Amino acid sequence: MMTLRQLAAKHETVPTAISLYIADISEARGKQELFIRQSLQRLKVLREHALIESAVSSNRIEGVVVANGRVNTIIFGKPVLQDRNEEELHGYREALKLIHERGADLPISEDTILTLHRLARGQVGDAGHYKEKDGEIIERHAN
Repeated sequence: MMTLRQLAAKHETVPTAISLYIADISEARGKQELFIRQSLQRLKVLREHALIESAVSSNRIEGVVVANGRVNTIIFGKPVLQDRNEEELHGYREALKLIHERGADLPISEDTILTLHRLARGQVGDAGHYKEKDGEIIERHAN
């Protein structure tokens, strides 16, 4: 309280060096806010890149390949899906979206697994159901 009275009573001069320090602090605070916004943008870009790489790589293991030019549209847009591969990539993204948005609340249960399978398989016939017949194992490169 005493400081306010002293300031009100007379006008003190601030040394030039102190004024420069105050200006530097003010500028740094402005830059800090800019860096925070830029960091959030970078984090968003990294998150999107991770989603793309996860979806593409995981589906490639299953033999699902989509043209590079279509990947962003399928994962982040509202695409008209052109074939089964695109359906599976889009479905995988939907399953990841559920996990990222509600993962902590999802119970580890048969229903959750079937829901994830239904999402990941898209509109493919067995989506969300148990297999009714054995799959064929095809040997591509016999050594």
